[in-house]
Amino acid sequence: MTELRHVGDDGDEPRCAVCGGPAAGPCASCRRFVCGDCSVLTEGGVELWAICVRCDRRKGRSLRGGWGLVALWLVGLLVALALFAGASLWLLG
Repeated sequence: MTELRHVGDDGDEPRCAVCGGPAAGPCASCRRFVCGDCSVLTEGGVELWAICVRCDRRKGRSLRGGWGLVALWLVGLLVALALFAGASLWLLG
């Protein structure tokens, strides 16, 4: 355990990874729990996401890296399906 607990605190409430206060939710980038004071909202996109100030300083407010990984995964899946279809046509034809 890396944080201090108050007497009578049962530990059910998640704590902020930056300041130690009560956490509001996880960072959308690193998944660490952060409070409202230690998080910033992302700009753009369909939904608003909160990221911690550490990720904001390190990578900025963009979640583009995560979406790029999803797109790369989908392209890889389509290429694998195309190779499978080509191989099956070659073997059968």
